[in-house]
Amino acid sequence: MKMQNDYAREAVPESERKKWLSISLVWIAVGIDLSAMLFGAELGNGMNFNDALLSVIIGSAILGVLAAFCAYVGAVTGLSTSMISRFTFGVSGAKFVSLFIAISLLGWFGVQAGFFAENAFAAIKGAFGLELPIPLLAGIGGILMMTTAIIGYRAIEKLSSWSVPLLLILVILAVILAINKFGLSELKAPVENVFSFGMAISLVISIFVTGAVISPDVSRWAKTKKDAVLASFFGFFFGNSFMIVVAMILSRIMDESSLTTIMITVGLGIPGILVLILAQWTTNTSNAYSSGLSLSVIFTRTNKAVLTLIAGIIGTLLAVLGIYDYFINFLSIMTLFIAPIGGVYTAYYYIGGPKLFDTLNDKAFKFLPLAAWALGTLISWFTTERPIGLELFTFTTIPSLDSFVIAFIFQAIFLLIFKKSGQKGAI
Repeated sequence: MKMQNDYAREAVPESERKKWLSISLVWIAVGIDLSAMLFGAELGNGMNFNDALLSVIIGSAILGVLAAFCAYVGAVTGLSTSMISRFTFGVSGAKFVSLFIAISLLGWFGVQAGFFAENAFAAIKGAFGLELPIPLLAGIGGILMMTTAIIGYRAIEKLSSWSVPLLLILVILAVILAINKFGLSELKAPVENVFSFGMAISLVISIFVTGAVISPDVSRWAKTKKDAVLASFFGFFFGNSFMIVVAMILSRIMDESSLTTIMITVGLGIPGILVLILAQWTTNTSNAYSSGLSLSVIFTRTNKAVLTLIAGIIGTLLAVLGIYDYFINFLSIMTLFIAPIGGVYTAYYYIGGPKLFDTLNDKAFKFLPLAAWALGTLISWFTTERPIGLELFTFTTIPSLDSFVIAFIFQAIFLLIFKKSGQKGAI
């Protein structure tokens, strides 16, 4: 596939826009990953199955609404999250904001590549009896995952369009085989309630909320605003819930949380390796892609493909060196800064109006949006559990959602005050 214009620093033209189904497949592909599988296993074994299922449905629905709320802005403007930040925070302010997005996504790319390597090691050993070095597997996985991101959105779309149906077939087949072998009686077995209903909903939202905030990176390719909203809601709702629910079922009836082990146990060793590769590939390529888009706003004279390559190489090296286990807390701290970005730019659009995105001025910093971002981050730090945060109080019980809402409220107040006073230059 030849390299094509990915419109990293400009709006995606109308002629290049896509219908909602192809875009939703991208989000579903991103949502189907092994991290969701692990969380689903913990949730399924930590509360009544019916309550756990309902919490996943409610949490994923809320996440879908939030994603659609953010994606709408991307569809209208045709711009990536980082380019939207240039209008919102100023030219230099956007570079500062984009740096947090890029570092966080680059770091998570390394974590996911390392996670892939550990699971690939178990899968290959179980299926073939071979013990390949984990650093080698991390390197191979990282290279695969960065390749489609370097080519651009069209490659990600094509990967998603054929991998999602295959993933769904293989995972559903594993569920059917597991049910035939172990039955469903364990689903009704009593378990110790580790999660409250509210906590479960919070965790369901938290695992994919960053994706909702950067959804303009994908929704800018939507043909219409309706396509963007439908794709984001359906993609996030189904993509976030599918693997969690599957993991809840499989872990309860098989008493096993590893998808790799489950696939081998039900007789799908080689297909299980394929699922492992595709699940992590489709998820992690989006981290590299959005990281490259963020870096393209910072390094405006460097080609986006080159920046994505650099980001992918750094993330892969992190995985190969095995340091991903040591900086999860650092990445969790970085993530605190991302959610309020969505609150600021959505308030800037919905309260300030689309006209604020018509012309990009050369103002370096827009201090009120930066203040709203800082306040949202601060509140998230106050409500996040220790040791990452201070855990001083709770608001929505979801720290990332707290920061989004607080940033939205403060930016809305700033806009309304200065629009009323006629001092539009301050915003």
